Amino acid sequence: MSVAQYSLALDMQGRRAVVVGGGVVALRRVRGLLDAGANVVVIAPEVIDELAGLPVTVLRRSYRAGDLSAAWLAHAATNDPEVNAAVADEADRDRIWCVRADDARASAAWMPSVARHGDMSVAVVAGGDPRRAQRLRAAVELALAEGTLPVRRHRTATSSAVGHVALVGGGPGDPGLITVLGRRLLAEADVVVTDKLAPRALLGTLDPEVEIVDAGKAPHAHNLTQEQINELIVARALAGQRVVRLKGGDPFVFGRGGEEALACVRAGVPFQVVPGVTSAIAVPAYAGIPVTHRGVTQDFAVVSAHLDPSGPGATVDWDVLANGPGTLVLLMAVSHLDAVAAELIKRGRDAATPVAVICDGTMPSQHVLTSTLDQVAADAARAGVSPPAVVVIGEVVRLRERLGAA
Repeated sequence: MSVAQYSLALDMQGRRAVVVGGGVVALRRVRGLLDAGANVVVIAPEVIDELAGLPVTVLRRSYRAGDLSAAWLAHAATNDPEVNAAVADEADRDRIWCVRADDARASAAWMPSVARHGDMSVAVVAGGDPRRAQRLRAAVELALAEGTLPVRRHRTATSSAVGHVALVGGGPGDPGLITVLGRRLLAEADVVVTDKLAPRALLGTLDPEVEIVDAGKAPHAHNLTQEQINELIVARALAGQRVVRLKGGDPFVFGRGGEEALACVRAGVPFQVVPGVTSAIAVPAYAGIPVTHRGVTQDFAVVSAHLDPSGPGATVDWDVLANGPGTLVLLMAVSHLDAVAAELIKRGRDAATPVAVICDGTMPSQHVLTSTLDQVAADAARAGVSPPAVVVIGEVVRLRERLGAA
């Protein structure tokens, strides 16, 4: 039969607590009481050294009636059920809450299993079942660490402290591939400034009061310019808000995170960079293509191919890429795939080199087109390939036949 319980937290600062027992269980209880600022008295004929070394009053004798005088809380933590029962009886007569370590069913109070995260504590009481409570506590701790619980701290209207900017890499697409730290900072944010390719599914899990600013950053269609984004994240942080700049992939891999970090430096705004799983490596991996493989190639290059190789402003050394790295990974290459392929062939890369074009990488809609360097542009056009897509050029593409199927 379950017993109705009334849960509350106790302010034990400066208040007397009596722990009867001198072993390992008593040690755990004493540590918790000291963390809460209690004035602790330990009563036991024998006390383990670790407990005796703590800042507590130790009475090295057996428990006696009247030992709970002036106590606010008592713990019966001996290995003798009769002593524990006597402590609990005295506590009950004197209206003092007492926790029995040996028999939860005979106890007037219970010790919860506590999950702590920053300034938060979550207490779990599972009907007196300590193992079940510990499993639940572990689940809560994991959720707090991952940021999957709505625990955003609300700021007061009078707060004047400078806020903080987190440049968070959201990973290649699948929301599960964001880092634990990135997910937690997202859950704690006041403002999220998001890109088009960020894991937007996570935005729906946030506190309704979190402001979400869509920076867009789609090809040739920006909701905000980079300068406007820089100004926005700085202004919000200076107003005392916690800002997350949520990007796809990694902030420093063609993500312009360096520019945003420098804007914070110039404004004196605290910031941190949370690396993300870059699509340059993760997307090929999900498609069964390792960018390096023993006996095939031991180097690779990642290139932004958003500009025509022969057009103004192009700074990529295509001659080195055509004759150098074993694997080429091209990001933002769909619009100029024909020109890039032609440039590589012209500069010496074999026209028969295998190529994979991976669309919507890591997502349920992922699909892969395989071709050769001289045919890939035509094949991609015929298939209606559109961004986002990652292009992999090199012999490692042949491994997809074995790894991709698996």
